[in-house]
Amino acid sequence: MNQRNLKNHRDLEIEEICKRIGPADAAIMERAKKQWLSVGKPLFSLGKLEDAIVRIAGIKGTPDFHLTKKGLVIMCADNGVVEEGVTQTGQEVTAVVAENFTRDMASVCLMSKVAGVDVYPVDIGIAVDVPSLTKGERKVAYGTRNFAKEPAMTEEEVRKAIAVGIGMVSELKEQGYEILATGEMGIGNTTTSSAVAGVLLGGRVEDITGKGAGLDSEGLRRKIRVIREAIRKHEPRPDDVIDVLSKVGGLDIAGLVGVFLGGALFRIPVVIDGLISSVAALCAVRITEKARDYMLPSHVSNEPGGRILLEALGFTPFLTCGMFLGEGSGAVALMPLLDMALRVYREMGTFEDIRVEKYEILK
Repeated sequence: MNQRNLKNHRDLEIEEICKRIGPADAAIMERAKKQWLSVGKPLFSLGKLEDAIVRIAGIKGTPDFHLTKKGLVIMCADNGVVEEGVTQTGQEVTAVVAENFTRDMASVCLMSKVAGVDVYPVDIGIAVDVPSLTKGERKVAYGTRNFAKEPAMTEEEVRKAIAVGIGMVSELKEQGYEILATGEMGIGNTTTSSAVAGVLLGGRVEDITGKGAGLDSEGLRRKIRVIREAIRKHEPRPDDVIDVLSKVGGLDIAGLVGVFLGGALFRIPVVIDGLISSVAALCAVRITEKARDYMLPSHVSNEPGGRILLEALGFTPFLTCGMFLGEGSGAVALMPLLDMALRVYREMGTFEDIRVEKYEILK
């Protein structure tokens, strides 16, 4: 696909974009595996990190690559379902934290400085405008509707949000970014994520739903009840991701779906964060299985659905830190590990260079 065609993605339907996504390059991945075999260290001794470098080579279509320029896309949006008392705090917190992203005052901003990651928050659906952040072309709506009473969004809003995510990847690709992490901010979004996951996975809502940012046991029971009743009321179709998102999803999730599809379209690896990001990744894979080739897991969220979602995606985590901060913190935490693995892959001498007899693959 040439650059001109890539830039025209804004005029394409999601279905057409999916047709333009190809698989990761299997031949290049074989070359990257052979390069690892020549590196003067015990074979396969960096475990999953070696697999990650091989995967990224296949994504980029070359075994010779860098990850110098790294970005984090944080989709920020509010959720009308907070009216049902499913969160400990009010939705005004979304705008406060989103503004803190622009002032480098949020947790993930400090982590990103250490990891060498540039932070790009997006107001895709905060209930108010945030002067330091809001851009009209990226804002789909002022929050979703309360899905306990009515569908959260229209299908058109879902598609617009996905397009915003794809557009962010396009812009960052043009700026030279070589890998992206996914993050989100939105009070109530563990409720929307659990609802979407419940529909797509067909499991019991109570097995997937957790306390989020500080609910007590009664609050958790109320949250589960709200989700279960909304699914019963709206009957989202598990085989139609757009329908599921429109009925019980969130704008931040839909935006992240676009980031994952954009990563596949523009051949940029995209790192999954926690629960909300994993739900978006699952949505992208359900839209087109080919999107999975362009994803990397990071950690397993401490939310009940975290491990279930990774298993559904066919991934195992690099990190098991018991994190559930969100914002992209787990995805950012993976970046230094990838940098270290890539340094070994690119710069360590061969067995001949270091005058050590080459290890053999034992059967």
